[in-house]
Amino acid sequence: MKSAYEQNLEKTLFSMLSGEALEVARLICNDEEIHEWQELSNTVSIRRLGYNDHGPVHMRKVSINAMSMFNILIEAGIKPNLVKEDTGSYEDSRIAVLLAAFLHDIGMAIGRANHEMSSFILSERIIDRILKAVFPKQLDRRIAIKSVALEGIIGHMTYHAITSLEAGIILVADGCDMEKGRSRIPMLINQESRVGDIHKYSSSSVESVTISKGTEKPIKISVEMTASVGFFQVEEILIGKIMASTIKEFIELYANVIGRDTKRYL
Repeated sequence: MKSAYEQNLEKTLFSMLSGEALEVARLICNDEEIHEWQELSNTVSIRRLGYNDHGPVHMRKVSINAMSMFNILIEAGIKPNLVKEDTGSYEDSRIAVLLAAFLHDIGMAIGRANHEMSSFILSERIIDRILKAVFPKQLDRRIAIKSVALEGIIGHMTYHAITSLEAGIILVADGCDMEKGRSRIPMLINQESRVGDIHKYSSSSVESVTISKGTEKPIKISVEMTASVGFFQVEEILIGKIMASTIKEFIELYANVIGRDTKRYL
């Protein structure tokens, strides 16, 4: 059963979409198989491995982040690859980004190692099923959307080089989900020191991550934290994803401890 928080995130996501993209969003948010994979991914991540949230809340937040950045880039006149290469429309690109964001971590249900590949394999059939429901007679659209969605999934850990703008959005959208709520449950469950704790403690100090329009570049990402340990999330996680992303040239990145001077990275 979905939590109230998940339902509120879905309302936010739906408010950012219309037309076919909204139809896809409603389908994936209410798909029983997807939800079960997301729930199991979270259980394995938190209870078995002691990592932070990799479940339904995380994947909904990444979807919202991705749609925010996608909309800003399109408004700035930047074309996604499906449009630039005449293989799809803006709506196709938007749907591809949405699918990748919503499914990118379901492979955590199998384990952390190579989970982007596990997610790729598990998502392939699910994407087919969702797209056939929306575009039953448009094989060319389904293949174009699926190709970019799968690229976004397999590339979200930076180990697999990506080339499309759509896939590049997923890298950054994923890295931006580092607010303190993501580490709350593993912090409560496990009080013993263990390898990987820096991810929990650094994330717990991040108060907010804001995605908005930039002044010099299209996208501005602002990170506010309560302690300097939060810079680990920015410098070791987010910047790495941005630098591996096809949208890095469009991003301004700022971070600060509340009450102190703001540091500009990009």
